[in-house]
Amino acid sequence: MKIPKRIAQALINSLKGGVVPRVGLPYITVGRKREIDALLHDVEIIADGGASFRFIVGKYGSGKSFLLQTIRNYVMGNNFVVVDADLSPERRLQGTRGQGLATYKELIRNMSTKTKPEGGALGLILDRWISNVQQEVIQSENIGITDPKLAELVEKRISAVIYSLSELVHGFDFARLLTLYYHAYLSGDDETRAKVLKWFRGEYNTKTEARQELGVNIVITDDDWYEYLKIFASFLRQAGYSGMLILIDELVNIYKIPNAITRQYNYEKILTMYNDAMQGKAQHLGIIMCGTPQCMEDPRRGVYSYEALRSRLAEGHFSGTHQDLLSPVIRLQPLTSEEMLILIEKLADIHAGLYGYTQIVTGQDMVDFIGIEFARVGADTHITPREVIRDFIEVLDIVYQNPKLKVSELLGSEAFSFAQNAVDGEETGAEFAEFEL
Repeated sequence: MKIPKRIAQALINSLKGGVVPRVGLPYITVGRKREIDALLHDVEIIADGGASFRFIVGKYGSGKSFLLQTIRNYVMGNNFVVVDADLSPERRLQGTRGQGLATYKELIRNMSTKTKPEGGALGLILDRWISNVQQEVIQSENIGITDPKLAELVEKRISAVIYSLSELVHGFDFARLLTLYYHAYLSGDDETRAKVLKWFRGEYNTKTEARQELGVNIVITDDDWYEYLKIFASFLRQAGYSGMLILIDELVNIYKIPNAITRQYNYEKILTMYNDAMQGKAQHLGIIMCGTPQCMEDPRRGVYSYEALRSRLAEGHFSGTHQDLLSPVIRLQPLTSEEMLILIEKLADIHAGLYGYTQIVTGQDMVDFIGIEFARVGADTHITPREVIRDFIEVLDIVYQNPKLKVSELLGSEAFSFAQNAVDGEETGAEFAEFEL
């Protein structure tokens, strides 16, 4: 494969470090076709004005974050705006010390588009919206950029968008801030534009501060931040985008909250978002949350401990061994040994291209490697792509740096067997630690 070295470097470094790369995913995507197809069907619904809500459930290292990034890259390429955040002790969906607002701030900070995939796209989106409206007026009215009628006609179109938003919850305040931004854009008032962006990012702590700087008597809070995301979705559609996708990872951090009442408040927020998507109260909006099986199913602390969610999300009586990818919960099945073999073949090619050497790992070497990995005790249910990938890149690194060493010798060495046993022991301990949490 001909891959730019900067992308190959990012892929190898990210995968060896156990994290999902932001670039180059199409080069290493293997399996998950049915899951991706199901999520892309949701994307079509969102673009048509609907809404969707999905949970992706899988063990640590099973590919949840990889699947999120794959969908993220696809929808950005199809004119969607994506916001994403990982939950943590400081970032929740609801909190008493601003943890919900912290999640909103992270989502807006990571707002991404095709032309600005690394995040921070809010200002670009607003400027592009105003510029596009100006171009549309110039073309439809057949007038020049210096025509005195231009400003009046542009303001009329922008007012129509703003008026439609004012009918939504908190839409009036949102529309007022858009008006302020538009006038600051026309007058070249960068200071006011920066203040409006600060408000949209949720960075005003008090109403007094917002009133003094912008003349508005409201700020985004822990209780209503999700309502503003719904407004953003409606606005973005009118600004020329296909819709907005919200990606929230590390749902396990809600499961870990020690206080039962606080956990319930967070699950209540999930229920609100879920109901909005399923009942058509949200438009042009998709939400995907990722978590482990335990953080979903634990009857005391998991998502299913909240009865209203359990009754909506739990599998019915007929699923059995058949996977229902049309349900709100997508459970990631382990990749097969054949799929993992295809993946490490791709990694071997990328590694050789990155460091400029002729491929030295044979097909039989790869088959032997996969055989060793899947021969571990419990590998049929517990092995994850992250572990296999990390081990294989380590093998590639060692063999590349020691040209006289044969892969077969390395795989058959006592050191490699000992390392595998040590990893197995650590994983078993981690599972018990998580179980006891």
